[in-house]
Amino acid sequence: MSTWQIVRIFAGSFILLSLALGVPGSPIFQSSWWLAFTAFVGVNLLQSGFSRWCLMESLLAKLGLRREA
Repeated sequence: MSTWQIVRIFAGSFILLSLALGVPGSPIFQSSWWLAFTAFVGVNLLQSGFSRWCLMESLLAKLGLRREA
């Protein structure tokens, strides 16, 4: 698996988890503040789309994972 795939898996998982924790109708609701984390992940995805740079992808590459498929 390449770094871009892992980044997208993590981002999707974080978004779904933070929505589950932040939406009042959810069975595992904790606090609406979890929605701020959802926004943080979304902003980082948007930023990386424009700049073509992602900190997590860079860190995964330094750990030895391959960048391209």
